[in-house]
Amino acid sequence: MCERKSFCEQSSRLGLFEEIWVENIFVLIGKSESLLSSTGNSTNIKWHECSIGKVERQKLLKQRGSVIWITCLSASDGDNVRHGLNSDLSFKAEDHTENMRRIGEVAKLFAVAGVICIASLISPYKKDRDAYRAMVPDGDFVEVFMDVPLEVCEARDPKGLYKLAHARKIKGFTGIDDPYEAPLNSEIVLTHDRGVYASPSEMAEKVISYLISSEKSLQVISYLAHLRCIFPLFSGCMLMMMRLFYW
Repeated sequence: MCERKSFCEQSSRLGLFEEIWVENIFVLIGKSESLLSSTGNSTNIKWHECSIGKVERQKLLKQRGSVIWITCLSASDGDNVRHGLNSDLSFKAEDHTENMRRIGEVAKLFAVAGVICIASLISPYKKDRDAYRAMVPDGDFVEVFMDVPLEVCEARDPKGLYKLAHARKIKGFTGIDDPYEAPLNSEIVLTHDRGVYASPSEMAEKVISYLISSEKSLQVISYLAHLRCIFPLFSGCMLMMMRLFYW
């Protein structure tokens, strides 16, 4: 007890904490308590800034932390995330919004850490996509619209969901009895050329080319060489995302 009290008194003298006694119990209150805030149902919380900032991380990783947001009609809805983080959500309109909000918040943390995060989910509502875009700095959100007609998605139907929706065994299915609001100003649009669709690898290359061309503002000299070095890995990730939509 004496050692603990001595430590507390030393910390207080150093100005790290303020000390009070409550019923013979020594309590340390951090000087930053005035920075506590409330967000939603979370109270008495504080955002912790890292000593290594975003710019320093980007220079270290030789890339710009960003979110590549792939949106399209069904054949993807972030199924893996719904197995865990979002397992409590349904496919109702309000749950679509919450699904996107949670994924968006996680993706934003990755971007702040200097990581290029690829998020693949339907995100059918324009207001939700715009709200998330507003959450991240300019240039850190890259919206990729997979412009595939409904009839093509229905013909592919890799999970058999369109068939179930037409049979009314699934309600609120995007594109059938719930709307999909197509983006109007996406950074990248992947579509067909007179009915001919590019391969997943070609579409992945288009996304990578956009990232390279947009990095002029980052002013990281070695970025282009670095991105070319990691191209096989990044292209593989993009390839997997594209296949979620197309096959």
